[in-house]
Amino acid sequence: MLTNNFFSLEISVAEAEKRTGKNTVNMQEIYTVYLIETRPVDALTEGITPDSLWRRYSEFELLRNYLLVTYPFVVVAPLPEKRAEIVWHKLSADNMDPDFVERRRVGLENFLHRVASHPVLCNDNIFNIFLTEVNWKEMVYETGFQAKADSRLKAVNAAFRVKNPDGRFTELKHYSDELQTVLSQLLRVRARVADRLYGVYKVHGNYGRVFSEWSAIEKEMGDGLQSAGHHMDAYAASVDDILEEEEHYADQLKEYLFYTDALRAVCRKHELTQFELEMVALDLACKKQQKEELVTGTVRTFSLKGMTSKLFGQETAEQREAKLQVLEQQLKEGEEAVKEKNTESDEFVKTAWVDIERFKDQKDRDLKEALISYAVMQISMCKKGIQVWTNAKECFNKM
Repeated sequence: MLTNNFFSLEISVAEAEKRTGKNTVNMQEIYTVYLIETRPVDALTEGITPDSLWRRYSEFELLRNYLLVTYPFVVVAPLPEKRAEIVWHKLSADNMDPDFVERRRVGLENFLHRVASHPVLCNDNIFNIFLTEVNWKEMVYETGFQAKADSRLKAVNAAFRVKNPDGRFTELKHYSDELQTVLSQLLRVRARVADRLYGVYKVHGNYGRVFSEWSAIEKEMGDGLQSAGHHMDAYAASVDDILEEEEHYADQLKEYLFYTDALRAVCRKHELTQFELEMVALDLACKKQQKEELVTGTVRTFSLKGMTSKLFGQETAEQREAKLQVLEQQLKEGEEAVKEKNTESDEFVKTAWVDIERFKDQKDRDLKEALISYAVMQISMCKKGIQVWTNAKECFNKM
């Protein structure tokens, strides 16, 4: 058992429940709530009843948004999809479908486990309150996290105007884009294969029907044909469980598909931090130039000040001295701002890169395990097909 307070909690999203109520505009709506259960790990063997509360999906979204703003250097785990995407055509895309709700329940539990096992996020007080306090929203809003959130326009502006981007973050941004493309393509291929696999399995049910009809007109061959037909029927029916298991592996891939946006969020924050540093450094450079021009009485670039001097004459010594004093104060403040932004940028890069390396190890481990498990499942499925036809062959031999 890990010593961290939150690691010592057993966390589960035990069940989902459909409810009816009124939304913010007083309209009746149907929604799903999820039961979160927590209890100390050392209480598992003592039969202690877990603490429990219900949460809506939107509350999980609020928690994640808070974590994104509060810990911009962390690759925050994504939530499972709100509505089914990239699915094979027989799978329901309805977000109230029981199978989809169950997969989302598993995904929400996985999200909580990701946060609880993170070396930084697990210590967050709001996360603990989310798990244990029914009325938690007031407390999360009191943190003022919404006011700290960077606007999308501000982030886009920084991305285009930053002059000295960190090559590591630029490369990471490109990697996240490429990983998103690859995983999207993989999921689409898998959906097409699932469609065809479903058709192949169900067509075997036609073998069962034909063998059964044939057995009715045969005396010597009838029992063998009917037995073979039963094997074919069982084979055709087995595809539903197979494809349901496949969805589990697809959801694992989707988690990392959504993780790519979390990676880009860290990159955007770094671009914004770098842009702000460059802006205060540029402002300081401008102030230094203004001081030089004021001291020497020469204007190196075209300016309104230069034109004014030519038209109305030079400033008096007292005016220049007053301006110099103001500039000296601004230069002092500017140097402090640059120092502060440099420290902020260095700290962000340091902490972000530690978490990025942690994420890379996690990604490599999880995707390797998922792909191996998927291959094992495919092998098992093929063996089942071989066994069905082996059984059918034995039935034919007995005729």
